Amino acid sequence: MGRAEERRARQRGGRRAAPKRRRSTPAAGTAPAAGTASTAGTASTGGATAKPPKGLIRRLFTWKKILGTFFATCLLVIAAFIGLYLYVDIPEGNAAAQQQSNVYKFSDGTILARSGKVNREIVDLSKVPRKVQLTFVAAENKSFYHDAGVDFRGTARGLLNTLAGKGKQGGSTITQQYVKNFYLNQDQTVTRKVKELVIALKVDREKSKDDILAGYINTSYYGRNAYGIQAAAQAYFHVDAEDLDVQQGAYLAALLQAPSQYDWAVATPTGKKLVTERWNYVLDNMVEEGWLSKAKRDTMHFPKIEEPKGAPGLGGQKGYLVELANQQLEQQLMAEQGLTQSQAENAVVEKGWTITLNIDRKKQAALEKAVKTQLTAKLDKKKRKVDGDIQAGAVSVDPETGKIVALYGGQDYYQHYYDNATRRDYQPASTFKPVILAAALERNATTQDGKPITADTVYDGTSRRPVVDHGTKVGFAPPNEDDISYDDVTVQQAMNKSVNSVFAQMGVDVGMDKVMSTASRLGMDTKGMQAVPAQTLGSMGASPLEMAGIYATFANHGHKVTPTIIKSAENKGRSVDIPDAVGGSVISRTAADTVTSVLTGVVDDGTAKRSVAGNPLRGGRQVAGKTGTSDENKSAWFTGYTPDLVTSVGLFGEDPKTKAHVSMKGATGLLPPPGRINGGGYPAQIWAAYTFGVTGKATFDLNTTQGAAVAPTETPTWTHTPTETPSQTPSSAPPTSASPSQSPSRTPSQAPSQTPSKTPTQTPTTGVPTAPVTEDPLDPGGELGQ
Repeated sequence: MGRAEERRARQRGGRRAAPKRRRSTPAAGTAPAAGTASTAGTASTGGATAKPPKGLIRRLFTWKKILGTFFATCLLVIAAFIGLYLYVDIPEGNAAAQQQSNVYKFSDGTILARSGKVNREIVDLSKVPRKVQLTFVAAENKSFYHDAGVDFRGTARGLLNTLAGKGKQGGSTITQQYVKNFYLNQDQTVTRKVKELVIALKVDREKSKDDILAGYINTSYYGRNAYGIQAAAQAYFHVDAEDLDVQQGAYLAALLQAPSQYDWAVATPTGKKLVTERWNYVLDNMVEEGWLSKAKRDTMHFPKIEEPKGAPGLGGQKGYLVELANQQLEQQLMAEQGLTQSQAENAVVEKGWTITLNIDRKKQAALEKAVKTQLTAKLDKKKRKVDGDIQAGAVSVDPETGKIVALYGGQDYYQHYYDNATRRDYQPASTFKPVILAAALERNATTQDGKPITADTVYDGTSRRPVVDHGTKVGFAPPNEDDISYDDVTVQQAMNKSVNSVFAQMGVDVGMDKVMSTASRLGMDTKGMQAVPAQTLGSMGASPLEMAGIYATFANHGHKVTPTIIKSAENKGRSVDIPDAVGGSVISRTAADTVTSVLTGVVDDGTAKRSVAGNPLRGGRQVAGKTGTSDENKSAWFTGYTPDLVTSVGLFGEDPKTKAHVSMKGATGLLPPPGRINGGGYPAQIWAAYTFGVTGKATFDLNTTQGAAVAPTETPTWTHTPTETPSQTPSSAPPTSASPSQSPSRTPSQAPSQTPSKTPTQTPTTGVPTAPVTEDPLDPGGELGQ
């Protein structure tokens, strides 16, 4: 091939052909030479080495086949979606029809209450101020006015989570949420998710954005039994929707994420923090989108939320019982189906449930009667302003099953919406002391001088004695009530008389981190609490429900009891699995039984002696329990139990207007000066009137050799240091679920004159005064309720 020809071949994209090789043919009958045979073999394969045959996997999974399969699958999915789009029609909207009465029953099947009147009033979008409309768009779906009504990425994520059976679902646009509320339901299934996607696409094409937004804000649930923005405006601000301002609208928009958790009137500190952050998020998004000026935004403050009112038909105690049942059912649906809190509330409130409670009709009536006869009948706010500040709460639990058999949430659900039985904003005070003892026993803790902590271990009961840790003062020296100093006292005696100085030192001996860990295992919500010595005084927040659960765990020999009010819950033929309220062992039986044994001494020879041990209705029943009275007399408690019933009673001082915590001193006008409400007074009297009326005689089955139930103790001796002003416990943070933010500001100027704890060979019986004193002149009835 010439050069010109080669050039033309390159231009055509071809290559120069390789010249053919001539092969010499051997003469007939002549065998080819070895070299010739080799050359011929090479030539027969084109002059190249032969490739090995392809493997089975490479033949099956080629790039062509993989790409072909992928594109075929995509085409099938697209075809299926088109078919589904054509097949699924927009159903008739029936949101109002979906609301059905929930029926609540006592444990014996008799009707407790029905709730089914839907609090909804549809308003035209034109009646809602434009900027209030935009708060919902800013909160839920900033691209609402530009998107196609669906969030494909979020929906895909939700589908995958649903298939995997994990996580809370999310990623829905306003259009999708409207479709779910108005056309579908809250079920977390793949079928419902796919229907939601298809219907949302159709709704977005057939309805205007204003129609969709109007439907969304009119069908959403805002809490307080309020469906739609008009009902919500009335429930939270006592105004019509057309009179809402931007701050109020932002709050309602924020509520939709978790209505009950974000209701300011009943929210925990965490809930208030979260809703405030959400409120700010809404307004900041409005600024970002150009719907609100930065200058106007900077002048806005969180709105004032009005007090809630109970739903019709839920007066007296019914509302409190129904509310707790709803909350526990919602929590179970969240755990079982992966719902968000908002979705769970929508799935429960007025959705046709039949919920049977563990509440025993006779015990419930007896508890209500006990509160009335022992307390509320003696209150007269017209004569004494402080009488209007008294709130009572109580929870009664069967320790063997964990069933809540009776509950008292307040005088009336309509008058006091906040449930006193479940509120966690008051200090449990000295009812926390048994938890410290349980931690010491469970962990085989020792005193500063290495002696095991038992019911007979001796501590120095001097008031304001500095707490030490390995010879170093920790900056905490709590006074005993009325600044009474005791001589060397055993742990049993210290529990009987609620000696603060002893348990403050014991907490440090055990290790406050270990004490708080034990509290958590027993059932106290310790999230955010600091493990500091001040917690030994019970300065955290706790509810009667929590304390009943902790003491029920003691009564059940250390097996964790989580009180539950729900016996069964059914809806449209399906039932919800209610978990067992009694779990595994969280402390040893010996530790739990020893605590019980020690607490019998509080009743028989301590702060509850007059109201409980000396009660003519006792009838020989064995009783264990602990009193508690918080700083400034803002709360007073008695949590006690017989072998078959645990009940926690709390009294709380609350200003009816501001809801601030206030002192209860002087209430009823029947107590001698200074009129202090102690745990050994009205709370213990309520407990005794109720418990002795509904239980029979029984004895504790204890596996211990310690405590008053095994060997009764003697009354400790004491001295009293007069003070010009009533003594107070060290300063701490306000009584919420968070722990005190700092240690007491005052530290005694000198170290104690003796080792904080001792273990002598015998129980001391002498002190100051020199003759044994069996009755405290400042508390002749033995009712110091610290």
